Amino acid sequence: MLTAKEISKAIAGKKTTAAEVLESRLKLIKERDGEIGAFLEVFGETARAGAAAVDRKIAAGGRPGRLAGVPVAIKDNLLYSGHRMTCASRILEGYVAPYTATAVQRLLDEDAVIVGRTNMDEFAMGSSTENSAFKRTRNPANPDCVPGGSSGGSAAAVAAGFCPIALGSDTGGSIRQPAAFCGVYGLRPTYGTVSRHGLTAFASSLDQVGPLASTAEDLQLAFEALAGHDPKDSTSVAPPAAGSRAGAAGLRIGLPKEFFSGDNADEETLSLTKAAAAALERLGARLVEVTLPHVRYAVPAYHVVAASEASSNLGRFDGLRYGFSAPGADLAEVYKKTRGLGFGPEVKRRILLGTCALSAGCHDAYYLKAQKVRTLIKRDFEAAFEKADFIIGPTAPTPAFRFGEKGPDPLAMYLSDFFTVPCSLAGLCGVSAPAGRNAAGLPVGVQLLGRPFSEPVLFELLKALQNG
Repeated sequence: MLTAKEISKAIAGKKTTAAEVLESRLKLIKERDGEIGAFLEVFGETARAGAAAVDRKIAAGGRPGRLAGVPVAIKDNLLYSGHRMTCASRILEGYVAPYTATAVQRLLDEDAVIVGRTNMDEFAMGSSTENSAFKRTRNPANPDCVPGGSSGGSAAAVAAGFCPIALGSDTGGSIRQPAAFCGVYGLRPTYGTVSRHGLTAFASSLDQVGPLASTAEDLQLAFEALAGHDPKDSTSVAPPAAGSRAGAAGLRIGLPKEFFSGDNADEETLSLTKAAAAALERLGARLVEVTLPHVRYAVPAYHVVAASEASSNLGRFDGLRYGFSAPGADLAEVYKKTRGLGFGPEVKRRILLGTCALSAGCHDAYYLKAQKVRTLIKRDFEAAFEKADFIIGPTAPTPAFRFGEKGPDPLAMYLSDFFTVPCSLAGLCGVSAPAGRNAAGLPVGVQLLGRPFSEPVLFELLKALQNG
């Protein structure tokens, strides 16, 4: 299966056409997605029109974009004008996007072909994609296991070969964790590097759009197309110019003792993570021990902050302005019935948690304290980065788990994000890369974390590890 880099080069060189590439992927989706369930909707007609436009541009002598003819899937919380967007929730069932998200538009500007929208945990709240209101997505590595979440559909689509690149969103690990579970690459960019305009908000101080890809080179290709300041997003920034370097030689790789405790990850996951660190050492990197003393508080702090912001952001779904609306005798009943019927159990749980944390008498005890912990975690990373250029650890405590395995215990599900939420709280960039498979044949991911805006060097490190 061709990579995105190979596809764009072949199309630009007129060795194949965007239409031919698209039809081969649509055929594969038709054959296999009934089993996997990565897509909520395939944009066959629109995708064919997009591929035809790319071919006409090249035939006329136009300069093709860096993603010319590359099939790309988008998570169902990103707007694409004229197409449905539901956040995998009944409360937005049938909603049609009135405009296109900046991240999606930047891919289109580079001549990518959007093939469809992928399944997810409802409103990006979950770590397994079991919270989707519409369907179950299976892990291509083992259909009895979850693909991770909340960007499970995007990870599964890349892992199954339906597209070499897909967009996801990462609030507390929703790109990196499913990338690890499905054995692909997933990047959470530095906060602000990729525009959030057109991304349905979950927790605005944490949300980031990012790519999943089949190779490190494709991940970099997608990021370079996505990154940049957007005047429509007041939190977006232009990444500073980065110096060039290649490989891992001379880089200091930090091993936090908190990440390598036997209590936080299973033995095979730790073993494969240590093997990845050893591979970097063989490539010329230097391993150093660091400590992140407050990281054990990251999961509770994250869930207070994220739920509080979600409680505010999801207040707009009231049955009056857009989406599902339940009839009621008065306004209060419309609100109650719309939100009661439209939201799923996990979304309700987080709205209630956030509303409680923000309420009078609880704000200082919970929300304010969580923000103080967030600052401590950020300072821990700043201290660690004085000794190390990047930090390595597992992406998730275990490989993909079976459907229903963690359902009865929300806390067990939340703890599956132990290694990913600290990066989100601190505003760092982080990536999950395939680290091999365990004895049961399930993919395991290794996570690399870097200072804000260190993506260019991170990609070189990734490519060295991939080709190592």
